[in-house]
Amino acid sequence: MLKVGLIGAGWVTQHHLQAWQRQHPRAKVIAIADPSADRAHQRAREFDIEHVHADARALLEQTRVDALDIAAPREIHAEVIRLAAAHGVAIMCQKPLAPTYEIAREVVAEVAGKVPFMVHENWRFRPHYRQISEWLKAGRIGRVVQAQMTLLTSGFIADAQGRFPAIERQPFIAGLDRALVMEVLIHHIDVLRFLLGELTLTHARLGKQCQAIRGEDRASLVFGGEQGLVVNLLANFAVHGESPVQTDQLLLIGENGTIRLAGDMLECFGPQPVQQRYDLQAGYAESYAAAIDHFVNGLVHDQAFETSANDNLRTLHLVEQIYSTS
Repeated sequence: MLKVGLIGAGWVTQHHLQAWQRQHPRAKVIAIADPSADRAHQRAREFDIEHVHADARALLEQTRVDALDIAAPREIHAEVIRLAAAHGVAIMCQKPLAPTYEIAREVVAEVAGKVPFMVHENWRFRPHYRQISEWLKAGRIGRVVQAQMTLLTSGFIADAQGRFPAIERQPFIAGLDRALVMEVLIHHIDVLRFLLGELTLTHARLGKQCQAIRGEDRASLVFGGEQGLVVNLLANFAVHGESPVQTDQLLLIGENGTIRLAGDMLECFGPQPVQQRYDLQAGYAESYAAAIDHFVNGLVHDQAFETSANDNLRTLHLVEQIYSTS
């Protein structure tokens, strides 16, 4: 059995731990570390975790683990990655790898080849995106010539009680200098790279309407791809009339057909039309399970990770360019 240590006991770790439970008996989280003893002990009780520590250093020095799942704030990712590599422990780190591309690039170069190292980028593991990838590989719509992705919500508009739904869900986002792109759209940029290949940034504009947050809440981005491909990514978390719940909209226009994702509905138009509906809540949980399964398979079978640290650096480089040019 693979013995796993979890760094962090915040909101997102419930999804990590539920996914790890599905790995039994191949793997088990046996230790957790978080500066908040209350949160760490609560997670330990909920998920039958034997060892509780105050931080990553204590966990690595006092409990023997084979792998570390880093789901702590981005500001300490680089430090924990270095600690894990020094102890010879395999690493899976939640995105983003670090607060900036330069810090991420430095730490990846430092630990290169020392231990298995994967980024927990789960968005591309959602069932509907895996299906789209299969259709594209099969040539169902031919070469993609245009793509448009939108993410519009009212999450940063106060409700009748003066609460902001997006902040209620993830309070830490209000204090981020780099908010929408680094915390949310990094997923979508990675998905676009996964589906369409490498991209270059050609236009970026960021803005902010919600005064309850430090960072940006809207973005207008344009990317270029191979053979003249143009990709538009539009996102705004302060849109009146939209739901506070995040749902992706994606349109891929090919030479021989079109793929459209609208919330829970996925459609393919052209010579081989098909329509599929997805349970988005179940798909969200499945994305964590699939990402962690991919990590465990990579360790067990000595296989390369799809979301390797070097691959994720290319996504993070685009994110850095967005902030530096907008």
